[in-house]
Amino acid sequence: MQREIPKIVRDFLVYLTTIKGKSLRTRKEYEYDITLFFRFLKAVEENVDVAKINDIIIKEVTIDFIKEISLEDMYLFLEYCETQRNNSASSRARKAATLKSFFKYLKVKRRMLNYNPAEELETPKIGKKKPIYMDQKEAEIFIAGIKKSNHYYRNYSMIMFFLNLGLRVSELCSLNLTSIQDNVLHVIGKGDKERTVFLNNACVHSLQQYMQKERPYIQGATTNDALFLSQKGTRLTRQTVAKIIKQINHDSGLNKEKLTPHKLRHTSATIMYKSGADIRSLQHILGHTSVSTTQIYTHVEDKEIARVIENNPFNQIG
Repeated sequence: MQREIPKIVRDFLVYLTTIKGKSLRTRKEYEYDITLFFRFLKAVEENVDVAKINDIIIKEVTIDFIKEISLEDMYLFLEYCETQRNNSASSRARKAATLKSFFKYLKVKRRMLNYNPAEELETPKIGKKKPIYMDQKEAEIFIAGIKKSNHYYRNYSMIMFFLNLGLRVSELCSLNLTSIQDNVLHVIGKGDKERTVFLNNACVHSLQQYMQKERPYIQGATTNDALFLSQKGTRLTRQTVAKIIKQINHDSGLNKEKLTPHKLRHTSATIMYKSGADIRSLQHILGHTSVSTTQIYTHVEDKEIARVIENNPFNQIG
């Protein structure tokens, strides 16, 4: 049964998907954050133990209730998320972004608020993390670990798409037969934004092998438009692809820590950059809205920095 939420929140969520083009996954995250926020405020107002926060009903929350919310209430909520829910800085930053977006919608789009307290809400600082990825040698070991099973050609083709094109797992799962025209792949990314990337020889060859030697023999292959099919002939899910990556990681003997489909995207982007890809081309290939997001892949490892300094001609003097 769908969780009951205030109409004003439902309207905001519809706005996110229909106007702002947010994915259903993002919409669910926003819904979770706002619901938790209102429940927390209700718990404080009614002196309810926060351990029972999930039992609090918020369906009757009105704009009058929202108008009484202050900036201090928001900081108190973020403190609760940190100290009692053990939320990381990135998780709290997402919640802050949700509140900012929701209150901006109420003030600017719906004109229900004269004052937006979230305008002054500061976002928790997130420490910059270097993306986890495989180097070239590790990637080769990983590829060699794809077992010659019933789905070898499918799995091999998916890995080629991940490593050569830097696809998101959601993008790979949503690919259809019609997504490919000659050697051009049409990708539907975040916010339903479409981009085109070119299939290189590795992608074309692996795809041909899959289409000729495996896909025609999968149940439902003639009726399902999805490019990559499960054993049952259904579209692969993100969870299934994650399990496949985990199994290959184990079978290869690489056992790379926390290797997920997204880490394959990191691997692809990092290796492309190290191989000479310029930042703007990389931005397009990865489907990033902002080039600043792409720049996390331009990091240089400490050992590379040390080698550059060691090879400095002036190091030979003296």
